[in-house]
Amino acid sequence: MKNFKRVLLVVVIALVAVIGGYYVGKRGSTTGSRNESAAGAGATATRKILYWKDPMDPHYRSDKPGKSPMGMVLVPVYAMDSGAGEPTDVTIAPAMVNNLGVQTSEVEPGALSHRLELVGYVGYDEDTIVSISTRADGWVEKLAVKSAGDPVRAGQLLYELFSPKLATTEREYLISLASGSQSLIAASRERMRALGFTEAQIARLGRTRKVSDRVARYAGSAGVVMSLGVSEGAYVMPATQIMQLADLRTVWVVVEVDESQAALVHAGQKADAVFDAFPGRHWQGVVDYVYPDLNALTRTVRVRLRFANPDLRLHPDMYAHIRIEATAPHDGQAHDDAVYIPNLALIRTGNSQRVIVALGGGRFDICPVQAGLTAGDKVQILKGLQPGQRVVTSALFLIDSEANVDAAALNYGSAKPGCSATPEAGSHAPASPDTQSSHGVPGNASSDSTMPGMDRPTAQGKGRQP
Repeated sequence: MKNFKRVLLVVVIALVAVIGGYYVGKRGSTTGSRNESAAGAGATATRKILYWKDPMDPHYRSDKPGKSPMGMVLVPVYAMDSGAGEPTDVTIAPAMVNNLGVQTSEVEPGALSHRLELVGYVGYDEDTIVSISTRADGWVEKLAVKSAGDPVRAGQLLYELFSPKLATTEREYLISLASGSQSLIAASRERMRALGFTEAQIARLGRTRKVSDRVARYAGSAGVVMSLGVSEGAYVMPATQIMQLADLRTVWVVVEVDESQAALVHAGQKADAVFDAFPGRHWQGVVDYVYPDLNALTRTVRVRLRFANPDLRLHPDMYAHIRIEATAPHDGQAHDDAVYIPNLALIRTGNSQRVIVALGGGRFDICPVQAGLTAGDKVQILKGLQPGQRVVTSALFLIDSEANVDAAALNYGSAKPGCSATPEAGSHAPASPDTQSSHGVPGNASSDSTMPGMDRPTAQGKGRQP
Protein backbone atom coordinates (compact mmCIF):
# COMPACT_ATOMS: atom_id res chain seq x y z
CA MET A 1 0.00 0.00 0.00
CA LYS A 2 2.82 2.34 0.85
CA ASN A 3 4.54 1.55 -2.43
CA PHE A 4 1.38 2.38 -4.36
CA LYS A 5 1.07 5.79 -2.69
CA ARG A 6 4.72 6.47 -3.34
CA VAL A 7 4.33 5.70 -7.10
CA LEU A 8 1.16 7.78 -7.34
CA LEU A 9 2.96 10.77 -5.78
CA VAL A 10 5.79 10.53 -8.35
CA VAL A 11 3.31 10.45 -11.24
CA VAL A 12 1.47 13.53 -9.96
CA ILE A 13 4.73 15.47 -9.52
CA ALA A 14 5.76 14.56 -13.10
CA LEU A 15 2.44 15.70 -14.53
CA VAL A 16 2.67 19.03 -12.69
CA ALA A 17 6.20 19.55 -14.04
CA VAL A 18 5.14 18.83 -17.62
CA ILE A 19 2.10 21.16 -17.46
CA GLY A 20 4.15 23.94 -15.86
CA GLY A 21 6.87 23.67 -18.48
CA TYR A 22 4.30 23.85 -21.28
CA TYR A 23 2.77 27.12 -20.00
CA VAL A 24 6.19 28.66 -19.35
CA GLY A 25 7.36 27.77 -22.88
CA LYS A 26 4.18 29.09 -24.50
CA ARG A 27 4.49 32.40 -22.67
CA GLY A 28 8.13 32.76 -23.71
CA SER A 29 7.29 31.92 -27.32
CA THR A 30 4.51 34.50 -27.38
CA THR A 31 6.81 37.13 -25.94
CA GLY A 32 9.56 36.31 -28.49
CA SER A 33 7.10 36.47 -31.37
CA ARG A 34 5.88 39.83 -30.18
CA ASN A 35 9.47 41.08 -29.91
CA GLU A 36 10.29 39.79 -33.42
CA SER A 37 7.13 41.40 -34.83
CA ALA A 38 8.02 44.67 -33.18
CA ALA A 39 11.54 44.48 -34.56
CA GLY A 40 10.22 43.68 -38.03
CA ALA A 41 7.78 46.57 -37.86
CA GLY A 42 10.59 48.89 -36.83
CA ALA A 43 12.76 47.71 -39.70
CA THR A 44 9.87 48.15 -42.10
CA ALA A 45 9.28 51.65 -40.84
CA THR A 46 12.90 52.62 -41.54
CA ARG A 47 13.01 51.28 -45.11
CA LYS A 48 12.07 53.47 -48.05
CA ILE A 49 9.04 52.35 -50.05
CA LEU A 50 9.79 52.53 -53.77
CA TYR A 51 6.36 51.64 -55.15
CA TRP A 52 3.37 49.33 -54.70
CA LYS A 53 2.77 46.34 -56.92
CA ASP A 54 0.09 43.76 -57.58
CA PRO A 55 1.22 40.45 -56.04
CA MET A 56 -0.52 38.57 -58.85
CA ASP A 57 0.63 40.80 -61.72
CA PRO A 58 4.31 41.86 -61.70
CA HIS A 59 3.67 44.23 -64.63
CA TYR A 60 1.42 46.48 -62.56
CA ARG A 61 2.92 49.26 -60.40
CA SER A 62 1.51 52.22 -58.53
CA ASP A 63 2.98 55.16 -56.66
CA LYS A 64 0.43 54.87 -53.81
CA PRO A 65 -1.28 52.07 -51.88
CA GLY A 66 -4.65 50.75 -52.91
CA LYS A 67 -6.05 47.98 -55.08
CA SER A 68 -5.17 46.86 -58.58
CA PRO A 69 -7.71 46.59 -61.40
CA MET A 70 -7.92 42.89 -60.52
CA GLY A 71 -9.06 43.80 -56.97
CA MET A 72 -5.83 42.66 -55.31
CA VAL A 73 -4.43 44.70 -52.40
CA LEU A 74 -1.16 46.28 -53.51
CA VAL A 75 1.95 45.33 -51.54
CA PRO A 76 4.90 47.70 -51.00
CA VAL A 77 8.33 47.18 -52.51
CA TYR A 78 11.18 48.53 -50.41
CA ALA A 79 14.71 49.66 -51.15
CA MET A 80 17.53 47.20 -50.59
CA ASP A 81 18.69 46.56 -47.04
CA SER A 82 22.36 46.70 -48.16
CA GLY A 83 24.49 48.06 -50.95
CA ALA A 84 23.88 51.56 -52.29
CA GLY A 85 20.47 51.85 -50.66
CA GLU A 86 18.65 51.64 -54.00
CA PRO A 87 17.53 48.62 -56.05
CA THR A 88 19.59 47.37 -58.96
CA ASP A 89 18.46 45.29 -61.91
CA VAL A 90 20.91 42.39 -61.48
CA THR A 91 23.28 41.32 -58.70
CA ILE A 92 25.91 38.68 -59.44
CA ALA A 93 28.26 37.05 -56.99
CA PRO A 94 31.85 38.27 -57.53
CA ALA A 95 33.03 34.75 -58.27
CA MET A 96 30.33 34.42 -60.92
CA VAL A 97 31.40 37.72 -62.48
CA ASN A 98 34.85 36.26 -63.06
CA ASN A 99 33.43 33.02 -64.41
CA LEU A 100 31.25 34.90 -66.90
CA GLY A 101 34.22 36.94 -68.12
CA VAL A 102 32.44 40.24 -67.57
CA GLN A 103 34.55 43.15 -68.85
CA THR A 104 33.85 46.85 -68.50
CA SER A 105 35.03 50.07 -70.12
CA GLU A 106 35.02 53.62 -68.82
CA VAL A 107 32.71 56.25 -70.32
CA GLU A 108 34.99 58.89 -71.84
CA PRO A 109 34.17 62.54 -72.51
CA GLY A 110 34.83 64.44 -75.71
CA ALA A 111 33.83 64.36 -79.36
CA LEU A 112 34.64 61.51 -81.71
CA SER A 113 36.89 61.96 -84.69
CA HIS A 114 34.57 61.05 -87.54
CA ARG A 115 36.99 59.65 -90.06
CA LEU A 116 35.28 57.90 -92.94
CA GLU A 117 37.20 55.15 -94.70
CA LEU A 118 35.54 54.51 -98.06
CA VAL A 119 36.25 52.76 -101.36
CA GLY A 120 35.25 53.79 -104.86
CA TYR A 121 36.11 53.77 -108.55
CA VAL A 122 37.50 56.41 -110.87
CA GLY A 123 35.13 57.71 -113.52
CA TYR A 124 35.04 60.37 -116.19
CA ASP A 125 34.30 63.92 -115.18
CA GLU A 126 30.90 64.15 -116.82
CA ASP A 127 31.07 67.95 -116.86
CA THR A 128 33.73 67.66 -119.57
CA ILE A 129 31.94 65.11 -121.78
CA VAL A 130 31.20 66.38 -125.30
CA SER A 131 28.96 64.59 -127.78
CA ILE A 132 30.01 64.90 -131.43
CA SER A 133 27.31 64.69 -134.09
CA THR A 134 26.51 66.22 -137.46
CA ARG A 135 23.73 68.70 -138.30
CA ALA A 136 23.13 67.44 -141.80
CA ASP A 137 22.68 64.09 -143.52
CA GLY A 138 25.76 62.64 -145.17
CA TRP A 139 28.45 59.99 -145.24
CA VAL A 140 31.57 59.76 -143.05
CA GLU A 141 34.25 59.72 -145.77
CA LYS A 142 37.24 59.90 -143.45
CA LEU A 143 37.34 58.93 -139.77
CA ALA A 144 40.50 60.11 -138.04
CA VAL A 145 39.62 58.44 -134.71
CA LYS A 146 39.67 54.67 -134.91
CA SER A 147 38.58 53.37 -131.47
CA ALA A 148 37.35 54.35 -128.02
CA GLY A 149 40.10 55.34 -125.63
CA ASP A 150 42.21 57.12 -128.26
CA PRO A 151 43.67 60.42 -127.07
CA VAL A 152 42.57 63.55 -128.87
CA ARG A 153 44.46 66.86 -129.07
CA ALA A 154 42.80 70.25 -129.24
CA GLY A 155 42.23 71.15 -132.91
CA GLN A 156 42.78 67.57 -134.11
CA LEU A 157 40.74 66.33 -137.11
CA LEU A 158 37.95 63.98 -136.03
CA TYR A 159 36.20 63.13 -139.28
CA GLU A 160 35.27 64.45 -142.75
CA LEU A 161 31.65 64.38 -143.89
CA PHE A 162 30.35 64.37 -147.46
CA SER A 163 26.97 66.05 -147.50
CA PRO A 164 25.13 67.53 -150.53
CA LYS A 165 23.22 69.82 -148.17
CA LEU A 166 26.42 71.33 -146.80
CA ALA A 167 27.83 71.78 -150.32
CA THR A 168 24.64 73.62 -151.36
CA THR A 169 24.99 75.93 -148.35
CA GLU A 170 28.56 76.78 -149.38
CA ARG A 171 27.43 77.71 -152.89
CA GLU A 172 24.68 79.95 -151.51
CA TYR A 173 27.27 81.79 -149.43
CA LEU A 174 29.49 82.36 -152.46
CA ILE A 175 26.46 83.73 -154.42
CA SER A 176 25.69 86.14 -151.56
CA LEU A 177 29.28 87.35 -151.59
CA ALA A 178 29.08 87.94 -155.33
CA SER A 179 25.86 89.93 -154.94
CA GLY A 180 27.43 92.33 -152.48
CA SER A 181 24.24 92.48 -150.43
CA GLN A 182 25.19 92.65 -146.75
CA SER A 183 21.84 91.29 -145.64
CA LEU A 184 22.21 88.23 -147.89
CA ILE A 185 25.78 87.70 -146.77
CA ALA A 186 24.77 87.88 -143.09
CA ALA A 187 21.84 85.50 -143.60
CA SER A 188 24.05 83.03 -145.46
CA ARG A 189 26.71 83.14 -142.77
CA GLU A 190 24.11 82.43 -140.06
CA ARG A 191 22.85 79.44 -142.01
CA MET A 192 26.37 78.03 -142.27
CA ARG A 193 26.92 78.44 -138.52
CA ALA A 194 23.62 76.66 -137.86
CA LEU A 195 24.82 73.68 -139.92
CA GLY A 196 28.07 73.39 -137.93
CA PHE A 197 30.61 75.40 -139.95
CA THR A 198 33.25 77.14 -137.85
CA GLU A 199 34.29 80.77 -138.33
CA ALA A 200 37.63 79.58 -139.67
CA GLN A 201 35.93 77.43 -142.30
CA ILE A 202 33.61 80.29 -143.34
CA ALA A 203 36.57 82.69 -143.64
CA ARG A 204 38.58 80.16 -145.70
CA LEU A 205 35.64 79.69 -148.07
CA GLY A 206 35.45 83.45 -148.52
CA ARG A 207 39.13 83.59 -149.42
CA THR A 208 39.37 80.55 -151.73
CA ARG A 209 35.86 80.82 -153.27
CA LYS A 210 36.01 77.02 -153.77
CA VAL A 211 33.26 74.63 -152.70
CA SER A 212 34.54 71.44 -151.08
CA ASP A 213 32.62 68.19 -151.28
CA ARG A 214 33.86 67.29 -147.80
CA VAL A 215 33.43 69.26 -144.58
CA ALA A 216 35.90 68.51 -141.77
CA ARG A 217 35.12 68.49 -138.02
CA TYR A 218 37.88 69.25 -135.45
CA ALA A 219 38.18 68.69 -131.68
CA GLY A 220 37.51 71.77 -129.62
CA SER A 221 39.63 70.60 -126.66
CA ALA A 222 41.94 67.79 -125.65
CA GLY A 223 40.62 64.57 -124.19
CA VAL A 224 40.00 60.94 -124.90
CA VAL A 225 37.34 59.16 -126.94
CA MET A 226 34.76 57.73 -124.53
CA SER A 227 32.71 56.02 -127.22
CA LEU A 228 32.71 55.71 -131.01
CA GLY A 229 29.33 55.13 -132.60
CA VAL A 230 30.14 54.91 -136.33
CA SER A 231 32.69 53.49 -138.68
CA GLU A 232 34.24 55.02 -141.78
CA GLY A 233 31.81 55.22 -144.71
CA ALA A 234 28.70 55.11 -142.49
CA TYR A 235 25.64 57.17 -143.34
CA VAL A 236 24.74 59.56 -140.54
CA MET A 237 21.87 61.88 -139.73
CA PRO A 238 21.55 64.77 -137.28
CA ALA A 239 20.26 62.33 -134.63
CA THR A 240 23.34 60.11 -134.98
CA GLN A 241 25.95 60.40 -132.21
CA ILE A 242 29.26 59.91 -133.92
CA MET A 243 31.48 59.90 -130.80
CA GLN A 244 31.87 61.21 -127.23
CA LEU A 245 34.95 62.97 -125.90
CA ALA A 246 35.94 63.55 -122.27
CA ASP A 247 38.74 65.49 -120.61
CA LEU A 248 40.76 63.36 -118.17
CA ARG A 249 42.58 66.29 -116.57
CA THR A 250 39.95 66.00 -113.85
CA VAL A 251 38.24 62.79 -112.75
CA TRP A 252 35.39 61.75 -110.52
CA VAL A 253 35.48 59.11 -107.80
CA VAL A 254 32.08 57.83 -106.68
CA VAL A 255 31.83 56.21 -103.25
CA GLU A 256 28.92 54.89 -101.19
CA VAL A 257 28.40 56.07 -97.62
CA ASP A 258 26.36 54.12 -95.11
CA GLU A 259 22.98 55.59 -94.25
CA SER A 260 23.98 56.13 -90.61
CA GLN A 261 26.96 58.28 -91.68
CA ALA A 262 25.36 60.16 -94.55
CA ALA A 263 24.77 63.27 -92.42
CA LEU A 264 28.54 63.61 -91.90
CA VAL A 265 29.32 64.28 -95.56
CA HIS A 266 28.62 67.50 -97.42
CA ALA A 267 29.92 69.29 -100.50
CA GLY A 268 33.21 71.11 -100.08
CA GLN A 269 34.86 68.66 -97.66
CA LYS A 270 38.45 67.71 -98.40
CA ALA A 271 39.25 64.11 -99.25
CA ASP A 272 42.46 62.10 -99.49
CA ALA A 273 42.77 59.26 -102.00
CA VAL A 274 45.21 56.41 -102.47
CA PHE A 275 45.05 54.23 -105.58
CA ASP A 276 46.20 50.63 -105.78
CA ALA A 277 48.07 51.41 -108.99
CA PHE A 278 50.25 54.00 -107.21
CA PRO A 279 50.91 52.83 -103.62
CA GLY A 280 52.27 55.50 -101.30
CA ARG A 281 51.11 58.42 -103.44
CA HIS A 282 48.23 60.58 -102.25
CA TRP A 283 45.80 62.66 -104.28
CA GLN A 284 43.93 65.55 -102.68
CA GLY A 285 40.37 66.13 -103.78
CA VAL A 286 37.05 67.57 -102.66
CA VAL A 287 33.51 66.32 -102.14
CA ASP A 288 31.71 67.61 -105.22
CA TYR A 289 28.15 66.37 -104.75
CA VAL A 290 26.03 64.22 -102.43
CA TYR A 291 23.32 62.44 -104.40
CA PRO A 292 19.80 62.91 -103.02
CA ASP A 293 18.61 59.32 -103.44
CA LEU A 294 19.24 56.34 -101.16
CA ASN A 295 19.95 52.86 -102.47
CA ALA A 296 17.12 50.78 -101.02
CA LEU A 297 19.09 47.52 -101.28
CA THR A 298 22.43 48.57 -99.79
CA ARG A 299 21.07 51.43 -97.59
CA THR A 300 23.85 53.70 -98.82
CA VAL A 301 24.10 57.19 -100.30
CA ARG A 302 26.33 57.92 -103.30
CA VAL A 303 28.89 60.68 -102.92
CA ARG A 304 30.87 62.18 -105.82
CA LEU A 305 34.42 63.44 -105.33
CA ARG A 306 36.52 65.44 -107.79
CA PHE A 307 40.30 65.00 -108.18
CA ALA A 308 42.78 66.84 -110.39
CA ASN A 309 44.65 64.58 -112.81
CA PRO A 310 47.10 66.84 -114.64
CA ASP A 311 49.54 64.06 -115.56
CA LEU A 312 46.71 61.76 -116.74
CA ARG A 313 47.90 58.97 -114.43
CA LEU A 314 44.41 58.16 -113.21
CA HIS A 315 42.27 56.08 -115.54
CA PRO A 316 38.56 55.27 -115.39
CA ASP A 317 37.59 52.25 -113.27
CA MET A 318 40.73 52.39 -111.13
CA TYR A 319 40.16 51.28 -107.52
CA ALA A 320 40.44 54.09 -104.94
CA HIS A 321 40.73 54.21 -101.14
CA ILE A 322 39.16 57.41 -99.84
CA ARG A 323 39.54 59.04 -96.44
CA ILE A 324 37.29 61.91 -95.37
CA GLU A 325 37.69 63.80 -92.11
CA ALA A 326 33.99 64.35 -91.58
CA THR A 327 32.31 66.92 -89.38
CA ALA A 328 29.23 66.42 -87.23
CA PRO A 329 25.95 67.57 -88.74
CA HIS A 330 24.53 70.91 -87.69
CA ASP A 331 21.20 69.78 -86.27
CA GLY A 332 20.65 72.90 -84.18
CA GLN A 333 21.16 71.01 -80.91
CA ALA A 334 24.02 71.46 -78.49
CA HIS A 335 25.72 68.21 -77.51
CA ASP A 336 28.62 69.62 -75.50
CA ASP A 337 28.07 66.98 -72.80
CA ALA A 338 28.25 64.07 -75.23
CA VAL A 339 30.46 61.13 -74.31
CA TYR A 340 31.46 57.99 -76.12
CA ILE A 341 31.73 54.28 -75.32
CA PRO A 342 32.84 51.16 -77.20
CA ASN A 343 30.35 50.09 -79.82
CA LEU A 344 30.23 46.66 -78.18
CA ALA A 345 28.66 48.15 -75.04
CA LEU A 346 25.54 49.45 -76.83
CA ILE A 347 22.50 47.17 -77.03
CA ARG A 348 20.25 48.14 -79.95
CA THR A 349 16.77 46.65 -80.20
CA GLY A 350 13.75 47.52 -82.27
CA ASN A 351 12.43 49.95 -79.68
CA SER A 352 15.29 50.94 -77.40
CA GLN A 353 18.97 51.67 -77.02
CA ARG A 354 20.51 50.74 -73.69
CA VAL A 355 23.71 49.91 -71.87
CA ILE A 356 24.58 47.94 -68.75
CA VAL A 357 26.23 50.13 -66.11
CA ALA A 358 28.52 48.37 -63.63
CA LEU A 359 28.05 49.71 -60.09
CA GLY A 360 30.71 47.55 -58.43
CA GLY A 361 30.36 44.61 -56.11
CA GLY A 362 28.61 42.57 -58.77
CA ARG A 363 25.72 45.01 -59.13
CA PHE A 364 24.49 46.16 -62.55
CA ASP A 365 21.82 48.54 -63.87
CA ILE A 366 20.18 48.51 -67.30
CA CYS A 367 20.08 52.15 -68.42
CA PRO A 368 18.45 53.77 -71.47
CA VAL A 369 20.66 55.98 -73.65
CA GLN A 370 20.39 58.09 -76.76
CA ALA A 371 23.12 57.06 -79.18
CA GLY A 372 24.64 59.43 -81.70
CA LEU A 373 27.04 58.79 -84.55
CA THR A 374 29.42 55.87 -84.85
CA ALA A 375 33.11 56.24 -85.66
CA GLY A 376 35.09 53.05 -85.98
CA ASP A 377 34.63 50.95 -82.83
CA LYS A 378 33.25 53.88 -80.80
CA VAL A 379 29.74 55.26 -80.55
CA GLN A 380 28.70 58.67 -79.28
CA ILE A 381 26.17 58.83 -76.43
CA LEU A 382 24.16 62.04 -76.41
CA LYS A 383 22.09 61.34 -73.29
CA GLY A 384 22.04 58.77 -70.51
CA LEU A 385 25.67 58.50 -69.35
CA GLN A 386 28.28 60.61 -67.60
CA PRO A 387 32.09 60.51 -67.82
CA GLY A 388 33.67 58.11 -65.37
CA GLN A 389 30.89 55.54 -65.34
CA ARG A 390 31.72 52.01 -66.41
CA VAL A 391 29.71 50.04 -68.94
CA VAL A 392 29.79 46.32 -69.64
CA THR A 393 31.41 45.30 -72.94
CA SER A 394 31.27 41.50 -72.69
CA ALA A 395 28.62 39.03 -71.51
CA LEU A 396 26.20 41.96 -71.65
CA PHE A 397 23.43 40.05 -73.43
CA LEU A 398 23.48 37.41 -70.69
CA ILE A 399 23.08 40.08 -68.02
CA ASP A 400 20.49 41.96 -70.05
CA SER A 401 18.35 38.85 -70.55
CA GLU A 402 18.53 38.11 -66.83
CA ALA A 403 17.39 41.63 -65.95
CA ASN A 404 14.46 41.41 -68.42
CA VAL A 405 13.78 45.17 -68.31
CA ASP A 406 11.02 46.26 -70.63
CA ALA A 407 10.69 49.51 -72.60
CA ALA A 408 8.37 51.03 -70.01
CA ALA A 409 10.95 50.70 -67.27
CA LEU A 410 13.69 52.07 -69.56
CA ASN A 411 11.79 55.34 -69.92
CA TYR A 412 12.12 55.78 -66.15
CA GLY A 413 15.68 54.54 -65.93
CA SER A 414 16.97 57.64 -64.10
CA ALA A 415 15.44 56.34 -60.87
CA LYS A 416 18.21 53.76 -60.71
CA PRO A 417 21.56 54.59 -59.14
CA GLY A 418 23.49 53.67 -62.28
CA CYS A 419 21.43 55.75 -64.71
CA SER A 420 22.52 59.38 -64.67
CA ALA A 421 20.01 60.72 -67.17
CA THR A 422 16.99 59.66 -69.17
CA PRO A 423 16.72 60.34 -72.93
CA GLU A 424 14.02 62.72 -74.02
CA ALA A 425 10.56 61.42 -74.64
CA GLY A 426 10.30 60.02 -78.12
CA SER A 427 13.92 58.88 -78.30
CA HIS A 428 12.74 55.34 -77.62
CA ALA A 429 9.53 53.48 -77.85
CA PRO A 430 7.08 54.68 -75.16
CA ALA A 431 5.50 52.35 -72.69
CA SER A 432 2.46 50.59 -74.01
CA PRO A 433 -0.85 51.33 -72.30
CA ASP A 434 -1.17 47.83 -70.92
CA THR A 435 2.05 48.23 -68.89
CA GLN A 436 0.99 51.38 -67.04
CA SER A 437 -1.05 51.61 -63.90
CA SER A 438 -4.03 53.80 -63.25
CA HIS A 439 -1.71 56.17 -61.38
CA GLY A 440 0.62 56.64 -64.33
CA VAL A 441 3.63 54.73 -62.95
CA PRO A 442 4.99 52.31 -65.55
CA GLY A 443 5.08 48.59 -65.13
CA ASN A 444 8.29 46.60 -65.03
CA ALA A 445 8.35 43.01 -66.13
CA SER A 446 10.66 40.94 -63.97
CA SER A 447 11.74 37.33 -64.24
CA ASP A 448 11.39 34.97 -61.32
CA SER A 449 14.20 32.76 -62.61
CA THR A 450 17.75 33.44 -61.51
CA MET A 451 21.06 32.09 -62.68
CA PRO A 452 23.45 30.35 -60.28
CA GLY A 453 25.12 33.09 -58.32
CA MET A 454 22.55 35.68 -59.45
CA ASP A 455 20.04 37.29 -57.12
CA ARG A 456 17.24 39.63 -58.00
CA PRO A 457 16.69 42.56 -55.61
CA THR A 458 13.20 42.54 -54.15
CA ALA A 459 11.31 43.92 -51.16
CA GLN A 460 13.27 41.92 -48.57
CA GLY A 461 16.68 42.32 -50.18
CA LYS A 462 18.44 40.20 -52.78
CA GLY A 463 16.81 37.00 -53.83
CA ARG A 464 13.68 37.09 -51.62
CA GLN A 465 10.11 38.01 -52.38
CA PRO A 466 8.22 40.54 -50.22
